[in-house]
Amino acid sequence: MKRQLILEDGTVLIGEAFGSDRDSVGEVVFNTGMTGYQEILTDPSYCGQIVTLTYPLIGNYGVNRDDFESVEPAVKGFVVREAADFPSNWRNQMSIDEFLKLKNIPGIAGVDTRQLTRIIRKYGTLKGAICGIEQSPEKVIEQLKSSSLPTDQVKQVSTKTSYRSPGRGKRIVLVDYGMKHGILRELNKRGCDVVVVPYHTKAADILALSPDGIMLSNGPGDPKDVEEGNNMIQEILGKIPLFGICLGHQLFALACGADTYKMKFGHRGSNHPVKDLETGKIALTSQNHGYSVREESIEGTRLKVTHTALNDGSIEGLLHKDYAAFTVQYHPEASPGPEDANYLFDRFIEMVEANNRKEHQHA
Repeated sequence: MKRQLILEDGTVLIGEAFGSDRDSVGEVVFNTGMTGYQEILTDPSYCGQIVTLTYPLIGNYGVNRDDFESVEPAVKGFVVREAADFPSNWRNQMSIDEFLKLKNIPGIAGVDTRQLTRIIRKYGTLKGAICGIEQSPEKVIEQLKSSSLPTDQVKQVSTKTSYRSPGRGKRIVLVDYGMKHGILRELNKRGCDVVVVPYHTKAADILALSPDGIMLSNGPGDPKDVEEGNNMIQEILGKIPLFGICLGHQLFALACGADTYKMKFGHRGSNHPVKDLETGKIALTSQNHGYSVREESIEGTRLKVTHTALNDGSIEGLLHKDYAAFTVQYHPEASPGPEDANYLFDRFIEMVEANNRKEHQHA
């Protein structure tokens, strides 16, 4: 069955339908990862987006029970060059087509994903629609131009209630802005007693949980739409050690007086080189973000840039000069991608332990 992908700039791509047969509208983005499509599909940071994969063959190892980054995917659609009908892998439990049908996500295969990627790279991310072949492209383009995308993505994907993932180690409060399960997994691996709280939780309620450390998770959308994060971070800063990832990094920057901006087409993939400015070492990282911290806005704040992207020079890490707090724009938990940056979780735990020792000395 044929299906269309229509972009607001007038581009119409015709391909084969797979997954759910519903129509869908979202921001069209691309990811350059060669593997990890299951983690990409279930990453809450893709809420409201139609994801194009640049690697041509997708679905060849199927979908398994272990590689989910959330229980309910939030992507609006999936665009691939070729979707494998008969996956082969010892962990495979269903095909990508079956999974998309199960989760009511429309897919389109057989389109020229290289052409689509070039359009996005040239013009930036665009609104798009996956729809039936019978729909009039002119009408759909008109609707896309006159409509605006939602700005409440974090509200959509954040947990509605607090919950605990028990451990016997340090008590970490994880603020869920659209958390990937990989972050929780890395904290659990280190024995942490984790309490996951909704995105709008107030500083007083977090402090009442007596945390040893605060983790600000990844998440979708524009950090400036998440006003609840600003006051909370400002009130926590200096009281409890803090580590932020992706959206958490951007919210931290805003709370410290820096600024953020929308990138032309963002960083999405599992092979982005990042330089640690202190050691000079390069890590290959997993990334998924469409916003970044504005470099010139760091001046006049108490922030220090610790990491930069080798591809475009954008800010990839920050450290507070006065308080125990650092953040990164990329995903140290990988899922999918290389685990070069996994050591940052150990650095966070070390920072928490050092802070605890300091408090005991002053007590």
